[in-house]
Amino acid sequence: MKDIESAVARHYGGTDLLARIFAGLDAVGADRNRLRTDDLAAVDEFHIGGREATTHAVAKMALAAGQHVLDIGCGLGGAARYMAAQFGCKVTGIDLTPEFIAVANTLTELTGLQDKAAFEVASAIAMPFEDQAFDAAITLHVAMNIPQRAALYAETARVMKPGAILAIFDVMKKSDEDLVYPVPWAGSAGTSHLTTPEEMRTLLGEAGFEVGEVEDRTDFAVEFFKQRLAAAADGPPPLGIHLIMGADAPAKLKNVLRNIEAGRIAPVQMISVRKEN
Repeated sequence: MKDIESAVARHYGGTDLLARIFAGLDAVGADRNRLRTDDLAAVDEFHIGGREATTHAVAKMALAAGQHVLDIGCGLGGAARYMAAQFGCKVTGIDLTPEFIAVANTLTELTGLQDKAAFEVASAIAMPFEDQAFDAAITLHVAMNIPQRAALYAETARVMKPGAILAIFDVMKKSDEDLVYPVPWAGSAGTSHLTTPEEMRTLLGEAGFEVGEVEDRTDFAVEFFKQRLAAAADGPPPLGIHLIMGADAPAKLKNVLRNIEAGRIAPVQMISVRKEN
C-alpha cells in the first residue's frame, strides 16, 4: 500500500507550485496581503465543478459554528477554507502530498484563517486522530486513488461521531470499458481505482454509514468541462487548476470529458450519516 500512496503523492506533487500560484494571483490583480478565499477558488478547488461543486456538497452537511470538520484528501485546502470562512467551523485537512499541505497552510495564513483551518500530511486509511473526533467529514475526488476502500470508509467511520454527516463527491465507474488516460487523478490505470455507485453503497453500509441522497452529476460535469475547454482555447488563464495538473492539463481535461460522454465514468455525490454504535 505504501508503494501506491507514494505513486499517488508523486502524481500530484511538483515543484514551485506556490510560486506559480503567486504569479497567477499577481496577474489577475489579487492583493496577497488581503487575500480572500474567493481569490483562490479558480486554483484551490481541484475537483469537477470547482467551487460550485463544493458549495453544492457542503449545503447538504448542515454545518454550524464550533463544529470540527474533517476534509479527507484536502489538496490545497480550498474546500476547508470555504467551510471555515462561511460557517465558522474548525476544519482539519489531510492529504498524502507534502507540497499540497505546505501550500494549503501558507494560503490559509494569507487568508487569515489559520485559527480555523489546519492541514497535515496523513494517510486516509490510517488517520492520526482519536475515535469520534469529528462532527462531519467531506471528501472531494479522493477515493479514485485508493484501492483499499473498505479500510478508507472504516477509518472514516472510526473518527466520526454517531449522527455525523459524510459528504462524498467522487468519480465513479459506470461500465467495464477501459478509461482513456491520462486523467487528472491518474496517468495510467495503475493508480486509478474506481468503484460503481452500487459498490459504494455496500462499502459505506458495511463501514457503518447509512446512505441517503445519491446524485449523478453527469450533466453538470459535461457543461463544466465544455466551458473550461472553451475558455482555454486561446491559452490557459493565469490562475487555474492547470497549475496543479501540469503541461498535459488540456489532455487530462479532454479525456475526462471523453470518458464521461462515453458512459465509462460519472461524477457522483453521496450524502451519508454515521450510524449509532
